Amino acid sequence: MSAVVLPVGDGAGPRGAPRPARLVPARLRPRDVLRVGGVGLRTRPLRAFLSALGIAIGIAAMISVVGISASSRAELDRTLDALGTNLLTVSPGQDFFGGNAQLPEESVSMIKRIGPVSAAAATGRISDTNVYRSDHIPAAETNGLSANAAALDLLSTVGGTMRAGVWLNAATARYPAVVLGSSAADRLGISGSSLTGSARVLIGGRWFTVIGIMDPVPLASELDASALIGWDAAASYLGFDGHPTTVYTRSDEASVEAVRAVLATTANPSAPTEVDVSRPSDALEAQQATDAAFTALLLGLGAVALLVGGVGVANTMVISVLERRAEIGLRRSLGATRGQIRTQFLSESLLLSVLGGAGGVLLGITVTGAYAALQGWPTVVPAWATLGGVGATLVIGGLAGLYPAIRASRLSPTEALATP
Repeated sequence: MSAVVLPVGDGAGPRGAPRPARLVPARLRPRDVLRVGGVGLRTRPLRAFLSALGIAIGIAAMISVVGISASSRAELDRTLDALGTNLLTVSPGQDFFGGNAQLPEESVSMIKRIGPVSAAAATGRISDTNVYRSDHIPAAETNGLSANAAALDLLSTVGGTMRAGVWLNAATARYPAVVLGSSAADRLGISGSSLTGSARVLIGGRWFTVIGIMDPVPLASELDASALIGWDAAASYLGFDGHPTTVYTRSDEASVEAVRAVLATTANPSAPTEVDVSRPSDALEAQQATDAAFTALLLGLGAVALLVGGVGVANTMVISVLERRAEIGLRRSLGATRGQIRTQFLSESLLLSVLGGAGGVLLGITVTGAYAALQGWPTVVPAWATLGGVGATLVIGGLAGLYPAIRASRLSPTEALATP
């Protein structure tokens, strides 16, 4: 920018000669700052793109990590809203001698007498009984599946749904019919379409007809790897002793803690210390807390990527100053001040970072949306993450461009123009 000449005094010197004029540098308007700041980006587009790409990768990594974590949390909240946080489970603990305790056969009926309890249903593990797809499979290859007796109201109590087929009813609960959990069906190679062909599984040396397959049950994941048989059928065909091993209870939301406090005493009055009471939703939230720690680690990696991108911008600006010494000397000769030179290179660094930051924000939101859609989650990108990404780019751009801008402003016109 050229200087503006302003007269000083009345224009007359001590002997009538005109007084010397005072040079006042022209001020750069915001539009001029953007124009001169974009010169280096327009003349070296490939270098600018690669430098901005480093910033974009760092911002995209940070936003996608935060967005995926927030989307996972939103899915958990949605799951808990659908399934409820009022599910409590009662199971036998250890007896005085360290062995496995037992719940009384009447524990379910006693739990149902608790006022705030709205539902209670049990499963009972059938000892020494494994599940096989064929009688040609070695007995040692259990595939991690278990056979359990199940109450008819178990499905509604745990909030489960059926993937295929039907749940046990009063008729099928007395005969060799079985409902498979989602994982159990997958491991046995049984799909919904095979139910029409009377799929069978071998349980305790007896064939059972598969009548249904459950969807995954988030609050009772142990059911996913189970083969569920009617209570009466388990006693008749497999020698089930009738003692429940897990009792699932539903109660009023406001009374969950009060019910939790009396469940052990109610389920086994003679030995309440041998009863374990848990809340499945607490386990899911604990898992979410573990995921949060992993998210913090990934955020740290994203910050490292962002730092690397900032170093790339600083390197680009330093090289730009070295390559444009003649331009700097010419501008200084035409009246540009040191402050204007600093502003030019600092604005160029900020523009470079903002372009990378904007691309990183869009890329991060895209990655989050794609991953959430793949998992069937709601897409959630916190506003603070987006604003923080933009703010981080400005800070990185300012710090990366500060030293090159100061170095450029300190070049004298004669030194800069003398550079070949």
